[in-house]
Amino acid sequence: MNIIDRLICEIDTGLRTTFASTHAERPLPTGTISADVITAGPGSSLAGNTSQESARLMRVNHAGEVSAQALYQGQSLVAKTAETRAVLQQAAREERDHLAWCETRLSELGGTPSRLNPVFYAGSFALGVASGLLGDKWSMGFLVETERQVEAHLSDHLGRLPEADSRSRKILEAMREDEIHHGQTGKAHGAADLPAPVQAAMKLVSNFMTRSAYWI
Repeated sequence: MNIIDRLICEIDTGLRTTFASTHAERPLPTGTISADVITAGPGSSLAGNTSQESARLMRVNHAGEVSAQALYQGQSLVAKTAETRAVLQQAAREERDHLAWCETRLSELGGTPSRLNPVFYAGSFALGVASGLLGDKWSMGFLVETERQVEAHLSDHLGRLPEADSRSRKILEAMREDEIHHGQTGKAHGAADLPAPVQAAMKLVSNFMTRSAYWI
């Protein structure tokens, strides 16, 4: 495909990611459970503020996966080598599972996706293109740093989830394992170490996104 065709495909991907339902290739990590406990996990129940907190945290994670899709799509679009493109596309496929899992769990909890998702997608896609244009080693560097920050973010959420919500907990644990693997893959493919100011800026933007998605 020429660049125009690829851009049209990217626009289609962006619209599907932000406005359509996503289907996972892998099953939900929690397996199948009965409808009477689906809002809490096996053998327990969630209610009131507890359920609301789980929904807000899963909305943040869903928004994060929307951003991850955009970042890797942007990087893949301008990747210099087929090898780097393949790494990014594989990560994007696994992150798409995360997106579907979060979407499913958010719906179960009665929550809705963040209304800011289109903004998050556009900003992350632009960042992905910008980092990719710098070269593959920097693109891999952004992947590694992104996954490092996401891993820390998921660990924080695992500590904040209501104790009864084992269903959401299993989803986040499976996501964290994938993020660690993605970071290791990026390092193995020659990731450059990002300068400290860039890491700090990425963390600042991430904090803004997570705080806004929690409420909106």
